[in-house]
Amino acid sequence: MEQPNQSYCRGSQDKTLLAMTIGQAFDRTAAQYAEGEALVVRHQQRRYTWRQLAETVDLHARAFLALGMQTGDRLGIWAPNCAEWLICQVASAKLGVILVNINPAYRRSELDYVLKQSGCQWLVCAGSFKTSDYHAMVQALKPDLRGLISLDSSPPPEFVPWSQLSALGAGVPAEQLHSRQASLHVDQPVNIQYTSGTTGFPKGATLSHHNILNNGYMVGESLGLTAQDRLVIPVPLYHCFGMVMGNLGCITHGTTMIYPNDGFDPLLTLSAVAEEKATGLYGVPTMFIAMLDHPRRAEFQLSSLRTGIMAGATCPIEVMRRVIHELHMGEVQIAYGMTETSPVSLQTGADDDIERRVTTVGRTQPQLETKIIDDAGNTVARGVIGELCTRGYSVMLGYWNNPEGTREAIDDAGWMHTGDLATMDEQGYVCIAGRNKDMIIRGGENVYPRELEEFFFTHPAVADVQIIGIPDERYGEEIVAWIRFHPGHVANELELLSWCKDRIAHFKTPRHFKFVDEFPMTVTGKIQKFRMREISIEELREQST
Repeated sequence: MEQPNQSYCRGSQDKTLLAMTIGQAFDRTAAQYAEGEALVVRHQQRRYTWRQLAETVDLHARAFLALGMQTGDRLGIWAPNCAEWLICQVASAKLGVILVNINPAYRRSELDYVLKQSGCQWLVCAGSFKTSDYHAMVQALKPDLRGLISLDSSPPPEFVPWSQLSALGAGVPAEQLHSRQASLHVDQPVNIQYTSGTTGFPKGATLSHHNILNNGYMVGESLGLTAQDRLVIPVPLYHCFGMVMGNLGCITHGTTMIYPNDGFDPLLTLSAVAEEKATGLYGVPTMFIAMLDHPRRAEFQLSSLRTGIMAGATCPIEVMRRVIHELHMGEVQIAYGMTETSPVSLQTGADDDIERRVTTVGRTQPQLETKIIDDAGNTVARGVIGELCTRGYSVMLGYWNNPEGTREAIDDAGWMHTGDLATMDEQGYVCIAGRNKDMIIRGGENVYPRELEEFFFTHPAVADVQIIGIPDERYGEEIVAWIRFHPGHVANELELLSWCKDRIAHFKTPRHFKFVDEFPMTVTGKIQKFRMREISIEELREQST
């Protein structure tokens, strides 16, 4: 029972959870809105009605059966936003195949780790994206997989071209797909998403049909999505933001999904909103700022917009005002969550005032519970800072093949410990006061210093390294690496940047380097990262004046 003075809140029980698999929910929507527009992929110049999308999904699911994919197999997908990403997402879900999301910015060592840790048997990948040659990286790794599928029209011989899958699928009876789909249940794992680990290596958050289907549904309910809505999704599909809040939010409501490009481009996103008469738009604050400040924004008629979600970082009040007035998004909402909670656990409402939308992350989502606790595990009073915890349908099954990490994150009572510091007010609105460890959020991407520090330790010249985040107007935060070299060794900034280029994702690469003989420490020998932040901010300020 809720105690009014305690930081505990139970979300509304008015909305019923969906007791179905992703495949069942997709089929229901496709039947209900068969001739409605389901998907628009502007950079590929493709459009699908729900009927056409369902036919394509089923054909490719049958092709996966022809290749021998079994329930519980892991299928990696390493590609930017495209029609094939969504087709893989739904087709694999219909077979009980677990989709492993791989960040398109990953380099060889990161790809190698994820494929091995998840035990991937299959990989679907693009030929290339931006500066990444996916085929070359896969060929260099020679991963132990049962099959490779390429989205490229003429891939190397060891890859099956995506274009051949239709013929493969045509040879498998539809009854075989229906039989497999009917054998699945809602609590089976359907997705593994890697979240940068505080202990150095990413952990694979394992999510079920029940987890992510219902989270997409509840987010869509809060936005008031219907089959008349058209949602522009410029955020990456490999994140929960794109594939759950975007794709599954639309699938559960018959809403049209619109991908403006393979990666975020402010001009192409504005163009998609205007030309497709979109009613909703997703993004992190840096994306909205880039669109608002684009020199050609005034050319586009954006008045069809009404709603959307801003997430991934705190939104400055001036940006929120501009989104509401200049982008016509009067019902824009803020969402908070983490991959381990499918992702959203708190969300503002369409009628919350602007103050609530910039100072809080909203209230507890329907069918979930949140509480804020002290170090001893006791629920704190309202207004008191403590650790935010979430419990309910959205909490992951666990970290893939990592029982110890799972036990550290989810307690015996089923509470997911977020590691974020927060307060809860009398109305149940939650304000995030600080973050787990020293996590950096750069342009909506989570970067854990420990993971980066362990990476830099592999450089032959580096004796010690400390990674910190400092404020940045464009990305919210930027990464600074403090480095101490081994005696007799040295490397300059250019050499370190070049070394990072083919080994780690671009968003993890430090923007600034500082070479030191020692780090600021307490008398007991503990590193003072707060002092390092102060020094870095001051030195960069002096350089810019």
